Order: sequence, then structure tokens, then C-alpha cells
Amino acid sequence: MRTAHRLALTLGLSLAACGGAGVGGAGGGGGGGGGGGQCLGSDLLASLLRSRVMVGYSGDDSVAAQASFDLRYVYVAGGIFDGAAPCASCASGCTAGGASCASGGAGCAWWGCWQWDQDPPGQYAVAFASKAAAAREIPMFTYYQLLQASGVAEGAAEVTTAARDPAFMARYLADWRFLLEKVGAGVALLHVEPDFWGYAEQAGDDPHALPAAVARANPTDCAAAEDSIAGLGHCMISMARKYAPNAKVGLHASGWGTRYDVLGNKDPSFDVAGQAAKLGAFLKACGADGGDFVAADMSDRDAGTRNNWYDPTNATLPNFHQAFAWARGVAEAVGRPVLWWQIPLGNASLPPANQDNRVDYLLTHVAEVAAAHGVGLAFGAGAAGQATPSTDNGNFVARARAYDAVGGQSLCQ
Repeated sequence: MRTAHRLALTLGLSLAACGGAGVGGAGGGGGGGGGGGQCLGSDLLASLLRSRVMVGYSGDDSVAAQASFDLRYVYVAGGIFDGAAPCASCASGCTAGGASCASGGAGCAWWGCWQWDQDPPGQYAVAFASKAAAAREIPMFTYYQLLQASGVAEGAAEVTTAARDPAFMARYLADWRFLLEKVGAGVALLHVEPDFWGYAEQAGDDPHALPAAVARANPTDCAAAEDSIAGLGHCMISMARKYAPNAKVGLHASGWGTRYDVLGNKDPSFDVAGQAAKLGAFLKACGADGGDFVAADMSDRDAGTRNNWYDPTNATLPNFHQAFAWARGVAEAVGRPVLWWQIPLGNASLPPANQDNRVDYLLTHVAEVAAAHGVGLAFGAGAAGQATPSTDNGNFVARARAYDAVGGQSLCQ
């Protein structure tokens, strides 16, 4: 997953350098993320005017016209403006990492200027939301800034160094606020920091005991928040409620966050449910139950790249049933449904490194996804060189069309 931000960064720099425009703001909604009893997610889907398990993607504009999709996601990643506040103009006086954000040059890493410099900062996000809405898709933003913008090494340093730096966190939370202001009253899905919460749990089982600059960094929005990793999660979700009231927000659940690769487990005696409950409790302490969903990923590469296949017969481990058991445990511990994200797009028609079976299995077994409190399946490449909806020989679009043709899968039955 960690290299996926390079795709977004490359796109952003290309748009800025070429003076390209992005995509715009969507219409309203509301409602919580949980349902009652054993049907988590019914309220969320209803608030999004959906009645079935959602299917979405990250990919080229041309994909939107090929099938009926519920959502489309992009990364907000790469870097943050150098000043104390978002730039007023991309054309002059705006830098990120010391690089000018003006068009005509190499471009800068800040997503706020991933467009022609005569457009107002943030137009990249506004335009993406508009484009998604025009295609009747819900725009989804994966906010993945802490690692790249801080410059620290991936892993523990994100938690023990970057998140504790008041000056950096002030800029970071100002950038988060800026994205939320661009979403405004529109309907969107906000996915907060994949991987980070997993690294946080590996740094300490109690997020209240992990220091972070929160109230110190953002007294405007989070003066009452705890200066801890738990406080950071609560702060970011409360900011979403304040500035993007119709958006749905969720933290990320990493299958390895409890120091075991649960989704890759091959031991039948392994306590999958116990690990799921532990991870869910950590996320809940970080405020995940105040969000609307929990995002999760099965793998960040096509199975052929890393030989991390799931057995489609579910006879040997790792397999899909194990992944669903884990997801159900996390969802029930948090009290929020799971949105599966960045699912690999490989298939058997592609070269060996890009082969996978997740599209084929998941889109023909959506009842199993629903039974494990899954509200959506968002497919996308986790790095350059992986299969995409435009390079998979049409398999994903064909499966999505077939799913739509039978009316989809109800969440609660």
C-alpha cells in the first residue's frame, strides 16, 4: 500500500506541470454509519441513497461510462504547503517541500495545487467530486498525508516522531481542514490514513498512552481533545463533522496492526476473532465508533506479484472466509461496517505477476461480503505495474455489469 501514493503524486505533478484541470462537489446526505443488531451499515447505505453492497474503483475517467458504479476513490497524498496555512494562490508564493506549485515547472507535492495554477487551490478535490457526482458515483478521498508530508521513515516514526511534532501537526491538521472545506456540504467518503493506525497499535496497545500533538496543534477545532493518538482520531472525525457535515468518515483497519499478519495466516488454530476484537478495540479508542465505516484492505498487490493468494475453495488458508471472519470481528468490535478498499484487480488472463482471483471471487460471492458487515468493495491498484480497470482485459467491468444486472446484494436479509 505504501507505494500507492506515488501514483497520486505523479498524477498531481503532471496536472500541475501541464496546467490540467481536475474534477467537482456533490450533493447532500446524512445519517450515521451503523445499523442495529446484526445489520451494521444499513443506516450508512440509506444515508447515501444506496440499498445494496456498493461497488467502486480507482481508475481512468473512461471506466465510469462502462458500468454502473457506486463510488470512485482517489488519494490525497504527497506533501503539504510549506507555510502555516494553505496557499491563497498556486501561481505565486506557494511551495511544498521547497518546490514551486506554479504551472510550467516540475510542480509541487501538495494536492491543493494539482491543477492549473490559475484555478483556486483545492480545485483538484472539488473537480474530482463534481466529476464523480456527474457519473452518479460517490467521491471517496483517501487521506494519506502523514508519512509523505512529514518526511519520517515509514512505520513507528510516524507515530513517535511526526505525530508528536506540534509544528508539523498544526500544518497537517490545517491541510485536513482545507480538504474538508473543499468537500463542504457535498456527499463524500473520507478515508483517514491507511496504515497509520496499524503502526500506532504496534507502537502501543493503548492509544491514550501514545502522545501526539492534537489540542496543541489545532486549538481552533480540537482544544478539548486529548494530546494522544486516541485524541488525534477523535479530532479528525470531529473536524469532518464540523466542516463536511454530509460526508461519511472512517479510520483504517490494517490486518497486521496487532503484530500478526491475520489476513495471511496459514495456521487453522490461530485466534482470528481475538485479533479482530483487539484491533477493533484499539480503533474504537481512537474514535472509530464516532465515524461511519472502517476501511480495510486485503492486499496491496496482485497475488502473482507476492504469491499471496487466497484459496477460492476456502479449504486451505489463507482464504476469503478467514478475511470475512476477521472483518466481521473488527466491525462488531467498533460497531461500524467495513468498506473493503484498494482490492487488487488482477485475473487469470494477465501475465503471471498480475494474476489474482479477488475480483472474480468477491463479485460472485457478495452475499458473503454482506454477511461479514461489508458495505462496499472498492477496487484499485496499490502501486504502479499492478492491474487497473483499464488494463485488466475488461474483467472488472464485466463482473461489475453482471453484479448490477442481478440487482446487487442487499445488506440486510
